[in-house]
Amino acid sequence: MAEETGVRLLLRIEEAAKRLGVGRSTMYQMIQGGSVPVVRIGKSIRIKPGDLEAWVLGQASEDHVPGGRG
Repeated sequence: MAEETGVRLLLRIEEAAKRLGVGRSTMYQMIQGGSVPVVRIGKSIRIKPGDLEAWVLGQASEDHVPGGRG
């Protein structure tokens, strides 16, 4: 179904990094730090677009919380 609409279910590391405007190595560091949830398929690492968006929204809300980062 997702294929029919042209929407991919999972992003490669490079695609997720591009969406965030960060480098590939930064994206790997975020993944290794546990900041961004991933899906592993064999040796491949993929990221759900919704998980990436939720992470961004979580970062944005932390910036606006009194006493939060930012």
